[in-house]
Formats: sequence, structure tokens, C-alpha cells
Amino acid sequence: MASKTSSSSMIASPVPTNSTGATTAQPSFIEGIINEIPLPKWALIAIVVAAGLVLILILICIIKYCCCKKKRKKKEKLNLVNINGSTTASLVQPDMDDLESGLEDEKRGRLQYSLEYNFRSQEMKVGVKQAADLKAMDSGGTSDPYVIVYLTSDIKKKYETKVYRKTLNPVFNESFTFQIPQAEMSESTLVMQVYDFNRFARHDIIGEVRLPLSNVDLQHVIEQWNELITASKTEQEHLGEICFSLRYVPTTSKLTVVILEAKKLKKMDSHGLTDPYVKVQLILNKKKWKKKKTSVKKSTLSPYFNEAFVFDVPFNQIQNVDLVIAVWDYDKVTKNEQIGKVFLGCRATGNHLRHWSDMLANPRRPIAQWHSLQSAEEVDNALGLKTHFKLPLPIP
Repeated sequence: MASKTSSSSMIASPVPTNSTGATTAQPSFIEGIINEIPLPKWALIAIVVAAGLVLILILICIIKYCCCKKKRKKKEKLNLVNINGSTTASLVQPDMDDLESGLEDEKRGRLQYSLEYNFRSQEMKVGVKQAADLKAMDSGGTSDPYVIVYLTSDIKKKYETKVYRKTLNPVFNESFTFQIPQAEMSESTLVMQVYDFNRFARHDIIGEVRLPLSNVDLQHVIEQWNELITASKTEQEHLGEICFSLRYVPTTSKLTVVILEAKKLKKMDSHGLTDPYVKVQLILNKKKWKKKKTSVKKSTLSPYFNEAFVFDVPFNQIQNVDLVIAVWDYDKVTKNEQIGKVFLGCRATGNHLRHWSDMLANPRRPIAQWHSLQSAEEVDNALGLKTHFKLPLPIP
């Protein structure tokens, strides 16, 4: 009996209990850490959930960023493919912020002016009122502004205001009168250019206002502000237009030039008109050869001539001939002035070459065409070119 008892006691050892009678176990590592944090269990759960949400949001942002990057690369590849074909505005168009900052840099100021047209006397009164917020052109942060006013139909006639020292907001209050027929209003532009005066250097242009008179209702007096824009580098003076026909007959070697009419000629006389006539000249191998001229038409800017001139030009020389048409203003007292000219031939370009080519391609048939007059310097320089452009001549 004693041996049974001792063996049973060796097999089943008693389990330790606390004073209350409940069993106790060794806590895990995580539970030990949680037990050491002086916070209630619900607070710890809330912190864990919040941290999990933050991690999920970070993962979503990373995934979105990667996807957008891939899409952007695909778009750029597609646009780059289009460079050889259609337009690629998305690659060259700047951001709106860049555009706005660029516009800010180009601010040149504003100009206030007035316009009044007298239909009875055919005079236009231009009032230069004031300017505001002009661009500073001097090192001291100011400008010495003044305004030049003119019409594109008569560039030589220009008016100037007084110069106002060291100001970006000058008040001019000056007016100027232009004589301009109502018929010419639609083809003329009023130009007002604001300059910065320099005593010892070239005057700098701040900006300009260009007002096509065809867009203006001159039935009422106009007074308004306009933003200054960057000034045009060159002003193309309108000299007028001329219409003439050409006819060449290879079998008879006859070149017929008919001067038909001209229109919108530049005003050369003080009373706003011109006494035009036309010189027709042939140049062979860059040397003056033959010339003829029309009668003079008195006091008109749109003369009608309808005068024909016949020149003998051998077929084997037609490629070496230049035809020069020049419009002149006749003056009894002083020297005649040249208004403008054009030249045609195998060395010409554009419409002038096309007109000459049409004549050669259509023997025995007169070919008429309008041409804009060019300055004498421009035509003379072109005639001095040594290069020849030979056209295949039609077989008669």
C-alpha cells in the first residue's frame, strides 16, 4: 500500500495555484509589452487600427504615382511619334503659369487717345491724351516718353508730341489733323508709337497702338484706352498697284506691253494727289536697252492709261531680257520723282516670274495681271543679281 501511494504521488505532482485558487501561466513576449504600456486595451486597439489605415493610404499613393508615371510616359511616346506627321501642341505649349508670367514681363503700358472724323472736310483729328504704367526704359526706373503719330497710307507725314521727363504716366493732351478721303479710310491704319527720349543715343521704342481704320465707326467721336504692343520692326510703305498685259509672238519677235491702269498710288504732291506716268524699259544682259513712256495723267491716284508699246526682242534673247515697269510723278518745276517699280523676266520671283512664265507659255495671247509696286532700291538690288534662272521656252 505504501509503495502504491508513493508511486502515485511521483506520477501526478500538484498544480500550483494562487491564493484565490485560480491557475497562473507564464505570459508571452507581446503580452508582456502590452501589459507594460500604461494605456487601456481599447486605446491600444484604436492606435493599431489607425496605423494600419495610414500604411494602406501610403501604399495606395505609391501605386497611383507609379501608374500616373507610366501613363505620362506612354503619352509622351505617342506625341513624339506624331512629330513627323501632325502637330504636337501638347509638347510645345507652355503651362498657363508660364504664359501669364510671360505676359507680365511684356507689359508696356497703356495709351489713351481720341478720334474724330469730319466727313465734310475729309479730315481726321487724332487726340493723344495720356499714357499710364509705361515700361521703365532708364536705369533710374523711369522714362522720358513722347508719341509719334502717322497713317500707313502716308508714312512720310508724321507728328510728334512733346517729351515729358522722368515719368511713366505722362499727360500729353495734344491733337493732330490728317487729310484723308473717306474712300481711303478702309485701307489705312493709324499708328501711335510711344518712344523713350535719349539725348546722346538712339531713342528706344516702348510700344505702339495700331488701329485699322476699317474697324472703326467714325460716325461718333471715339475716346478709349489701348494696351501698348511690341512695335513692328519694319513698316512696309504702300506705293500703289499697276495693271498691265504682256504678249509675245516668237515668229515675229514682237513683245507687246500694254499699260492698262494704276490705283492707290502714293501721294506725292502737297495737295494729296499725283501726276503719274509710266516708263517701260527693257534691260538686256544687265544693260539698259530700250525704253518708252506713257502720257502724264494729272492730279490722280488711280490713272487709266491703256497705252501699248511694241518691242523687237529676238527669240534667242528672250531669256536674257528684263522688263522694268516704273511709275513716276511728273513735276513742272522740280525733278520728277519715282513712286515705285516692278521687274519681270526669267530672273524675277513670285508673281512677277509667274506672269512672265504665263506669257511665254501662251504665245500670241495677251496676259494681264495686277502687281504691287516696290521701292526703286529693292528692284535695283534684284536687277543686280548675277544668277540666272532659265525657263524652258515653248516651241512656236
